[in-house]
Amino acid sequence: MRDSPMRGAPRHEARGHRVYSRSKHRTGSLCRFVRVMAKNVEICVAVAYAAYCYYKYLHIISTSKIKKPWKKRRWWVKSIKRNRTREHMDRQLSELLMEPGGEFENFTRMSLADFDYLLNIVSPMISKKDISMRQAITPKIRLAITLRYLATGDSFKSLHYLFKVSSEIISRIAPEVCAALNEALKDEIKMPSTTDEWIEIEKGFRDNFPHAIGAIDGTHVVIKCPDHTGSEYYNYKRTFSIVLLAVVDSKYRFIFCDIGSQGRISDGGILRNSVLWENICENKMNFPPPCPLPGLNIDLPYVFLGDGAFALSENLMKHILAIIN
Repeated sequence: MRDSPMRGAPRHEARGHRVYSRSKHRTGSLCRFVRVMAKNVEICVAVAYAAYCYYKYLHIISTSKIKKPWKKRRWWVKSIKRNRTREHMDRQLSELLMEPGGEFENFTRMSLADFDYLLNIVSPMISKKDISMRQAITPKIRLAITLRYLATGDSFKSLHYLFKVSSEIISRIAPEVCAALNEALKDEIKMPSTTDEWIEIEKGFRDNFPHAIGAIDGTHVVIKCPDHTGSEYYNYKRTFSIVLLAVVDSKYRFIFCDIGSQGRISDGGILRNSVLWENICENKMNFPPPCPLPGLNIDLPYVFLGDGAFALSENLMKHILAIIN
């Protein structure tokens, strides 16, 4: 017969064995939990290390240039450009000069005299030397390509078929010639800085609109949407563009231009954020003082002429229909 606790024993002594068993069971569960967590930590560390290694691999791949296997050329010069010689391209421009009706002016958007003037001042900056393999493209053709590109906005591929010059070379010619033109003509476009200069411009408008010192307007230059810009360059014409805001005199000569604003901004908004408007507000333009018009005794200011896109102000007059509307 097994020994059993005495009936008279205290209740806590009879339960002492059960209390000890429960504490032992809890200790064992805690140890198992710790072991499982330790394994999980090892797994987490391993996963984190693998992710780090994968990130480093992607970083190395993205920053290093992968050398592609060299591909043998199928031809040295494409057939369309085999007959491209200096004589051929010069003859092409000469034929335009001989055409009646101003074909050369329509092609380059300028007269022959202006073309020769530009060619004379930029030739030293855009001339290239001949090499043993081929002749260099002459400054005359380089200027003609650039002027045609600026006048029409044709794609480089379209100009490639017209001039028989590869689109890759045209993509280098156009920026080089534009930079040369900008350097050579940097003193040609100048905002009037004295009262006498503004009066001289006003004389050209006087017969049609007294006290006018310039006409202002903006135009959209269509571009390909820049990356990560959303609708910044999206305009009301449903294209992506930058805006050229310009002031011209009575002979359509530029006296001020602001280029590069996003297409979504109105002409009036661009003017308000321009250096021109800042100088007007700070009275730095040296406009002639207000004076009466012929037959009137009221002093009136000198103004720029704009369309409905601009807000009416002391020095900016809108078209009368735009004011009524």
